[in-house]
Amino acid sequence: MLTDKRQRTLLLALLFFTVVINYMDRINISVAASAIRGDLGLSKESMGIIFSAWAWTYTGFQIPGGIVADRFKARVLYPILLVGWSLATIVQGFVSSLGALVGCRVFVGAFEAPSYPINNKVVTQWFPPNQRASAISIYTSGQFIGLAFLAPVLTILLVEFGWRNFMIATGIMGVLWAVVWFVLYPKTKEDNKKTNEDGSQEEVVQRPQAKIDLPLAFSHSKLWGLYIGQFAIGSVFIFFLTWFPTYLTDYRGIEIVKSGFMSAVPYLGAFAGVLLAGFSSDAMSRRGISEEIARKAPVMLGLVFSTAIIGANFTTNNNLAIAFLTISFFGVGLASITWVFVSLIAPDEYVGMIGGVFNFFGGTSAIITPFLIGVLISDDNFAPAFFYIGTVAVLGFLSYLFIVGKVEKIELKTDKPLEA
Repeated sequence: MLTDKRQRTLLLALLFFTVVINYMDRINISVAASAIRGDLGLSKESMGIIFSAWAWTYTGFQIPGGIVADRFKARVLYPILLVGWSLATIVQGFVSSLGALVGCRVFVGAFEAPSYPINNKVVTQWFPPNQRASAISIYTSGQFIGLAFLAPVLTILLVEFGWRNFMIATGIMGVLWAVVWFVLYPKTKEDNKKTNEDGSQEEVVQRPQAKIDLPLAFSHSKLWGLYIGQFAIGSVFIFFLTWFPTYLTDYRGIEIVKSGFMSAVPYLGAFAGVLLAGFSSDAMSRRGISEEIARKAPVMLGLVFSTAIIGANFTTNNNLAIAFLTISFFGVGLASITWVFVSLIAPDEYVGMIGGVFNFFGGTSAIITPFLIGVLISDDNFAPAFFYIGTVAVLGFLSYLFIVGKVEKIELKTDKPLEA
């Protein structure tokens, strides 16, 4: 039997690598975008549609996905989802039309939808409150450090084997990881335990499960502040997952393999940002610094840094442009501990549901922003896209400053009906 500490270490490792796989299957389409566009004769508007198609179902299924995360155990649910989105990824290697690619991306988004509500539920169940920001930052860092190391590797695989085999290979990796998750995930009665402030676990008396109360997720201003902020952070983030490789190759004239290595620099910046935010936030919380400072300061500072993306519009030097983009993505990393607010503010019975709504608004940015970028840019001008992204980041900062308010758990009414 693993000790609680060893179980948490194992869980963090599983979450970290699952996030790496998750994001590999999100960005493979953007890495292969130029090759796909040339092979299938697609326009930039068509690529914008493909980039955003994943988010249609990813966003639309966030709330149902959060509810599913509340009701099923992560050990079984996650492998099912992994296999689902990995098979959809594999099929992309066999299609030859815009419609078929869009259909595959829709399925990838649908199966990935519950992933972050599950991640947050696992951390909420297994980690004490004063360790959750650190835990979230560690598994979230998988999306950045994974991208940093995968970007060069993926571009080399693309050049060597072609975009079709590239898609098939990345999908197979996900299927294999589903088996690893199921075998290694701790076989404990996770739903019958709670984690205390000191890190110990104890059995809890089981209550009837709360009814689905979707209006609760929209009835508190502080939650709306989180949703607006998540849309802003997502708008900056989704650029790096979709149009970033195209920007480097088509608008900066950087050769594709070299662009893979150059793109790793902003990803590493984001990796540094998310770890700095997570560990500094928990350290401030343990020292008695108010949650408003300990939790909100990294996010708000990150949104300020994110506006640096506009600086790339004012230089013809590729290295300087990468520097601006790195500062911007470092800011996204700082701001990426926002899931800790769901854990700290949402009632425990509704962490998955509210997490789903929260990620729904983040996912909305992934629908709007890639498509809007495709509309805003021209064949030789990417500047309007960066002005848009910077403006949205400012709105996110203002949302955390004026709307989120005090970081405290929402109390449910004692007479709230329960489902037998």
